Amino acid sequence: MYSDAMSTPERLIESTRELLWERGYTGTSPKAILERADAGQGSMYHHFKGKPDLALAAIRRTAEEMRATAAGVLDGPGTPYERIEAYLRRERDVLRGCPVGRLTMDPDVIASPELRAPVHETLDWLRGRIAGIVEEGKTQGQFAPGLDAGEIAAAVVATVQGGYVLARASGSPAAFDTGVRGLLSLLAPRTS
Repeated sequence: MYSDAMSTPERLIESTRELLWERGYTGTSPKAILERADAGQGSMYHHFKGKPDLALAAIRRTAEEMRATAAGVLDGPGTPYERIEAYLRRERDVLRGCPVGRLTMDPDVIASPELRAPVHETLDWLRGRIAGIVEEGKTQGQFAPGLDAGEIAAAVVATVQGGYVLARASGSPAAFDTGVRGLLSLLAPRTS
């Protein structure tokens, strides 16, 4: 499953990332991590203090990857509207859900300030980055000057995260796509 060149700590982190996305923190046992990583019984405790420490490394890696993917689209070419549109329409495994957003539904992650921090920081970063793009659009006259950039950014993030929930509930990405189209129609640039 993993490259022979991948170190045991890397295999443990990647296995934990996948399992957290699939099962959540509570449903991810050390045994499942070790089996998926093809690692020996003591290796998790050799490289990490335990499941919480390994989960934190995995959550941080997932959060960093999400920020990099979002930045790649949001910092790309185009008008502010086009960049937000590109973010909303970028390819996703909609039925699988968001690997970061999913963690907000896990009571053990939310109860732990350490595990919750990278989740909160990532969603906060995303809202801030989108708000900055909305401000650019307001300055350029693309968006109405009275729009609250923070509120629009929260609506964009909520549409994506809620879209995952609707798609998973219906078993179809169509629900996600419908939410995206609706938000984009509300954000459509002003015509003078």
